[in-house]
Amino acid sequence: MSRHLGPLRQLGYVVDDIDTAMKYWTDMAGVGPFFYVDDQPLNDFVFRGEPSTPRFSVALAQSGNVQIELIQQHNDQPSAFREFTASGRTGLQHVAYWTTEFDRFLTESTRRGLTELQSGRSGSGAPDERFVYFEEGPYPGTVIEVSEVSGRKGDLFRAIESASQGWDGTDPVRDMRKVL
Repeated sequence: MSRHLGPLRQLGYVVDDIDTAMKYWTDMAGVGPFFYVDDQPLNDFVFRGEPSTPRFSVALAQSGNVQIELIQQHNDQPSAFREFTASGRTGLQHVAYWTTEFDRFLTESTRRGLTELQSGRSGSGAPDERFVYFEEGPYPGTVIEVSEVSGRKGDLFRAIESASQGWDGTDPVRDMRKVL
């Protein structure tokens, strides 16, 4: 557990082919089911201080206490995901911490010297669905995300975790929009 932000809650992988990645995770690693959305809603997205409109697909599944996030970007708009793939990388791009005390976590992170990379609101765009990614440190793939889980996003994450418990391998990919 991080002594600053609590337990690590998510591993975020940027992939070239989200369908192949979901198949690998469900068939080979036994993780699932995945909850998939082909065009992740974003609001007020800012990358390196400038507004941007990236389009990407997202798939979420749970393994124990850790969520697996798969992300495939579909356009060339600036984002941390696009920057990651443009540098020739795919795979683990970020780790995330979840909080219901977003402002406190944000203050603590900036006090410790982390620099904002991108931010916005996901899902319905409600005020309690904020996220912020901080610049990676000296080690590639060490981007830190802080994600607010007070409202619907928190409900979604709990539903995904619940679906993973005792999952028998059936219906491995499900529509994220039908969860709530």
